[in-house]
Amino acid sequence: MSEPEARPDPSQAPVLRLQQLRKSYHAGTALETEVLHGIDFELRRGEFTALVGPSGSGKTTLLNLIGLLDTPSGGELYLLDQPTRTLEDAARTELRGRSIGFVFQFHHLIQAFSVLDNVLMPALVQGVRRSRELEQRALDLLQAVGLQAHTTKRPSELSGGQQQRVAIARALLTRPPLVLADEPTGNLDTHSADEVFALLRRFNREYQCAVLVVTHDPRLAQRCERILDLVDGRLVGDRQLPPPAP
Repeated sequence: MSEPEARPDPSQAPVLRLQQLRKSYHAGTALETEVLHGIDFELRRGEFTALVGPSGSGKTTLLNLIGLLDTPSGGELYLLDQPTRTLEDAARTELRGRSIGFVFQFHHLIQAFSVLDNVLMPALVQGVRRSRELEQRALDLLQAVGLQAHTTKRPSELSGGQQQRVAIARALLTRPPLVLADEPTGNLDTHSADEVFALLRRFNREYQCAVLVVTHDPRLAQRCERILDLVDGRLVGDRQLPPPAP
């Protein structure tokens, strides 16, 4: 009698899988231009990966596709094993809201709201009821990023590094399995950049979220576990880095 076939463990499935992902602009016209040419890679829980490449290589386009902010022209993007290319807008928005946290170079904090309200925003936008438990989760995150004394302040009252820490807390509120960080240290001095990177690394380890950092900073990229090299819309390198010395 044959052994029963083992069922795949959903927790071991990639958080993100790109399969021959392509993106063209002006499709179907004489001006059609393909900017991503069949990208293949996957990210698993707990991975900390840098995406690097020269200006114009397609990094922003690729990040917009991964973040479900745009749709590919071909291939498929699987998020939590779910194909996404043909999702309706409402389903795409719902999946993005519960699965992806964003940290941008420009913090995109809402100046009219307090620090605490900014951190709560991803859950409130999804229709989650504001509760004592939800507020406590936000307060715990603000404590973790060293801003527990600034919860009632407006973002404009904080330094650039502090605002980026608020953005990290906001990105992690819903405990997303994937965090996308687009040049998260691009506007910061070296000290603040190191603090922000250390926070991302800490939460990556604690929550086992996959983190993809888009960066022009080779110093930052070399501190990741893996580097993806994008050149002219093609993935030309996928390097595993040795762990840093203790």
